[in-house]
Amino acid sequence: MKILIVEDEIYLAQSIAGKLIDFGHECDIYAAVNDALEQKARYDVILLSTNLSGQDFYPIIKSFADEIILLMVSYISNDTVTDPLKAGAHDYIQKPFMIEELIRKINHYHDFKKLQKRCEFYEEYLDHQLGNIQLPDPIAHPLPLMVKTNYQKQADAFAFALAEELERPLKYLPLSNASSLTALENLPPDYIAYMPEFQTLKKSEKEAFLEAVMGRDVIASTTEKFEEEGLDTIELVSEHKIFDRTEILTIDDYVKFIIHNYQSKFPDTELSKKLGISRKSLWEKRKKYGIFKKK
Repeated sequence: MKILIVEDEIYLAQSIAGKLIDFGHECDIYAAVNDALEQKARYDVILLSTNLSGQDFYPIIKSFADEIILLMVSYISNDTVTDPLKAGAHDYIQKPFMIEELIRKINHYHDFKKLQKRCEFYEEYLDHQLGNIQLPDPIAHPLPLMVKTNYQKQADAFAFALAEELERPLKYLPLSNASSLTALENLPPDYIAYMPEFQTLKKSEKEAFLEAVMGRDVIASTTEKFEEEGLDTIELVSEHKIFDRTEILTIDDYVKFIIHNYQSKFPDTELSKKLGISRKSLWEKRKKYGIFKKK
């Protein structure tokens, strides 16, 4: 990692830098806040002394707000620790310190930043994929629960929304995975298990699943008929049957899906060619499915 050290005790700064370099890091040292602020380089970690004689170190915290900022303090007070942490610094370490402790903090916050960025990506992705899906109101429902749907993403959105409302973590245990029932047995009590793909199970496996989930905090889902007793059920139906990797569509459903979703993107000549039918057949299928092309 590339590390910026802002410390006016130059021998201390050089000592810290030398040890960090031994661990494979790259370091830049500045004794003056203004000199550090003039640098255009990107840093992964900022080691900032809060005992800079006559210098205001808060511009460093503001300028490097997106990076990991660790305070190096001689003593603990509101001025050296509490207020800088409120301003955006991540943590502090008190001088003198073991370099191993500093490395531990650097690695901890580096891993945290990576997880944070990954979570932000997943949240943005899920919001894009599931944000427009209509869900029942209210969302609350007793568990265990089976969600019947003709569109898997509806069940996914419901599971995420219910877990968020209950403020509990969700564990993804698809039933197409043979180890999911075993994982359910070892699930921590604060988790809700989300177990889609019930339709992939054999009859004996379905019986074992229903026995295993009774009395457990489980949200299951299926895209097929479900009328088993003893398990509460909610049905979520999409207005348009959408192609989904968890099921095989009939030829009619597939053609209907393609016409409905792609007729605005391709002219009739190209669309009919891609479907392997004539333009007349395309017109007839529109009439059959009740699909009207916008002009």
